[in-house]
Amino acid sequence: MDYGLIGEKLGHSYSKEIHEMLAGYTYNICPLSREEFKSFMEKHEFKAINVTIPYKRDVLPFLYEIDENAKAIGAVNTVVNKDGKLYGHNTDFTGFMYMIDKHNIDPSGKKCVVLGDGGASKAVVAVLKKKGASEIIVVDIINTETAITYDECFEKHTDARIIVNTSPVGMYPDCGASPVDLKMFPECEAVADVIYNPLETKLVAQAKELGITGTNGLEMLVAQALYAAEFFLETKLDESKIDEIYKKIYNDKLKEQA
Repeated sequence: MDYGLIGEKLGHSYSKEIHEMLAGYTYNICPLSREEFKSFMEKHEFKAINVTIPYKRDVLPFLYEIDENAKAIGAVNTVVNKDGKLYGHNTDFTGFMYMIDKHNIDPSGKKCVVLGDGGASKAVVAVLKKKGASEIIVVDIINTETAITYDECFEKHTDARIIVNTSPVGMYPDCGASPVDLKMFPECEAVADVIYNPLETKLVAQAKELGITGTNGLEMLVAQALYAAEFFLETKLDESKIDEIYKKIYNDKLKEQA
């Protein structure tokens, strides 16, 4: 395999079509169990790969070097093999930055709630910090060093103005689920959901019903893929391709769902 995606459950992925539209190389989808993952990384018989749930942190011990974004986040989603040495990057950071900028979501001086505490959450938190959020509350199903519980969030942080979902709640095939009821957050002005399948999660649909800015993760997915492809090929790509490919995939998936 030259280029591709590794993760545990990848049946819902759009990455193959995105990468092949972006750069024309063959891009393989490679689901791996934990045992297979270890062997795959030890052999590293690839030119470059993307890494998704649940291996964005597990991949770190196999890497020779990681860039500043990846260090700040503590997770890697892009690995490039240069002369047998593996270099790690995180394009979730730049992908999420693209998404919120595109939809004029401005965290500056605002309380933000981030749902979920995995690899994507770390990228989102890093972007919100860079954008000047006044307070960032990470919420997960259990209380940890880095996250509070949903119950505590509902008790103390319903004044959040921006909510970002990085949890898998609402992802295909459980499309009818939502991590929170936005009616509990009367000051919320924007919702960003990193889930891209379905095209509109229940959370984002509710945001729009309530007159709140809402965006799903397909634009982030395409943007992070373009930035990953730049690392793969060591060249700059035209950013206008992000919107072009986003619209094509969105319309194609919409027709499939009709």
